Amino acid sequence: MSRLLYRVAAVLLATTSLAAAQQSVVRPQTPSLRARARLTAPRPVTARPTTLTTIQGNALDATNGNLANVVVRLRDARFGRIVDTELTDKSGLFTFRTLDPGSYIVELIGNQSTVLAASQILNVEAGEIVSAIVQLPLLTPVIAAAGSSTVATAAAIVTEAAATGVVAVIATDPVSPIE
Repeated sequence: MSRLLYRVAAVLLATTSLAAAQQSVVRPQTPSLRARARLTAPRPVTARPTTLTTIQGNALDATNGNLANVVVRLRDARFGRIVDTELTDKSGLFTFRTLDPGSYIVELIGNQSTVLAASQILNVEAGEIVSAIVQLPLLTPVIAAAGSSTVATAAAIVTEAAATGVVAVIATDPVSPIE
């Protein structure tokens, strides 16, 4: 009988020490329903970077003259949404402040909200101040040159292409009727 008592005592001692050891192990607990609701509820987006960015620049016409009192618009290049709109000052300068880091494009806006010109993609990091230039394209009077000679027309087209960044031109059959 005493052996039986010793064995029962040993089993009890082993189970209590095992239970104590298991309690000291940190286990993830299943959250209550209320805690689960807090974990899954959408959180308001209030976390912003501590350091915001600024994009500044100037709007120019085709001959590098300042464009005063024109509308410039800032577009998020990643999502395509319009972030802000500004009016240039008398010197053609504009500033977009307190922006999140990202990729942006500055657009020069004309009548009926048409985009007349756009900047390059501006990649800005936290705390940076980036400068941008938005310039109207050079519009060569090709129609006036077309009446004078074919060489003048070709020269006007090549000049316009070079000014807008076209690096190759492929000759094709005439599209317009020749008079």
